[in-house]
Amino acid sequence: MKKGISKGAIAARASREVKDGMYVNVGYGIPNLVPEYLAGRDVFVHAENGIIGMGPLARKGQEDPDVVNAAKQPVTIVPGGAIVSQSDSFMIIRGGHLAMTFLGAFQVSERGDLANWKGPGDGIPGMGGAMDLAVGAKRVVVTMTHTDKDGAPKIVKECSFPLTGRKCVSLIVTDLAVIRVADNGLILEEVAPGFTAAEVQRATEPALTVSPGLKEIAPP
Repeated sequence: MKKGISKGAIAARASREVKDGMYVNVGYGIPNLVPEYLAGRDVFVHAENGIIGMGPLARKGQEDPDVVNAAKQPVTIVPGGAIVSQSDSFMIIRGGHLAMTFLGAFQVSERGDLANWKGPGDGIPGMGGAMDLAVGAKRVVVTMTHTDKDGAPKIVKECSFPLTGRKCVSLIVTDLAVIRVADNGLILEEVAPGFTAAEVQRATEPALTVSPGLKEIAPP
């Protein structure tokens, strides 16, 4: 079976959506790799646990147990960055001060509905700040694998998992494709090297409209 791009390459592609001067948030999983591709940029990365100006992951031997991201991974802080209370952190989110958030997902619907948490007893914690981010950030970019571990599509007509937010996702970046969520459906804009639009469609439940400018995802 052909493989798509790596998780790091997904994060790298997603990072290209960020413009200098932006104030962005990164969530758990693949989104936590996005700051690795923003180093040296004029961008402030927000972590919901209370970091403003989060940098890349800390190198081995340079970890500070008091400086971690929302996934409890040791990280760095860029010059001018700060640590604030979680209350202040969520005021930033809910106040609409984030230009963009990068979130993982179990499912995204053809309308841009987001499902990225499960109910009690499912073996993982609740949604954390994802619901706040889904409605508070000006733009939501999902980074995820295109299918689940059983090969089932994660881009679906209707989400079967509990919803985090309705019609909130604007762009989906996966190991197979870059898909824009538009008012008239899903637009396939980029495909992983070695993949065709037809192959991406077979791994996607709803119909995709192929962009006239379809291209391959550029390497990191």
